[in-house]
Amino acid sequence: MKLLALALSLATLAPAQWKFAVSGDSRNCGDIVMPAIAAGVRVSGAEFYWHLGDFRAIYEFDEDMVAPPQLGLASRPLNISEYESRAWPDFIEHQLAPFGNLPVFLALGNHETIPPATREKVLLQFADWFNAPAIRQQRLKDDPADHALRAYYHWVQHGVDFITLDNASQDQFDAAQLRWIKRVLDSDEKSAEIRSIVVGMHAALPGSFGFNHSMSDWAQGDESGRQVYNELWHAKNAAHKNVYVLASHSHFYMADVYHTSKWPNKVLPGWIVGTAGAVRYRLPDGAEPPAKTNIYGYMIGSVAADGSISFAFTELSLNDIERALGSYPPALVNWCFTENHQ
Repeated sequence: MKLLALALSLATLAPAQWKFAVSGDSRNCGDIVMPAIAAGVRVSGAEFYWHLGDFRAIYEFDEDMVAPPQLGLASRPLNISEYESRAWPDFIEHQLAPFGNLPVFLALGNHETIPPATREKVLLQFADWFNAPAIRQQRLKDDPADHALRAYYHWVQHGVDFITLDNASQDQFDAAQLRWIKRVLDSDEKSAEIRSIVVGMHAALPGSFGFNHSMSDWAQGDESGRQVYNELWHAKNAAHKNVYVLASHSHFYMADVYHTSKWPNKVLPGWIVGTAGAVRYRLPDGAEPPAKTNIYGYMIGSVAADGSISFAFTELSLNDIERALGSYPPALVNWCFTENHQ
């Protein structure tokens, strides 16, 4: 009877279906695009939004902070030191604030480590997000003595383990992060509570479609990324967990990115969704629908009662963006929508 009562209690705690949202790369025009993403995510009923990195350009002025000169828009000149001091507070004010009280989880992108930016500086600036209650509680549950703030973390929500990895620089994944990932996945495999594992990071794991602009680009990334891929495959194949792998970094939308010759008979469900405002990239040769570029948007993950997750991409229209914005010059909004691409 006690077991039946516990099962009924857990059934009432875990919704039959719930949603979350994800995308990444909001540099360049994120101040203009992200408010529309926030509006759409809030209307969707998603329980949180997951940003997969590249908040601001850092190596150059973002066009939503310093408009392209050909637009002839009058603005106060901004020097590089002013830009560097304002870039992340600008991201918080214009890109995170529109989500209101909806939880937002952050991953580091490579632009968060472009000098003078460092991993340590971004953790200080965004400590409220990297030490959010769900993250802190999970960290202390895993190890009551662990009070360190890190750019990689995980949290469990309704029987799904969401794992944020840090591959923002070419020293990653380092040995410490690999040990941590293995501990988390080993625990997930043994847990009856965990039905699904969703991994989010900036650059895709090695062997993804198009191959370049992923962890295949550097030796440490290729070796350590393959190790993580195989750990995830073990969780899926041996422990029978639902496993999903999400990334951004490439500024387009693409599904089924690990269905390549690099992973024969070991295909993990994977997506790239770098569509939150950054300059849009051309699709790699051979890309087929539903892959898209020259678009902005986000993915919604719909979690079923058994923990399985279906993903759908929501593309933003110019009207979506204009409705969500305050007083931005129409010429700049139109430039971001039509001209912000390679």
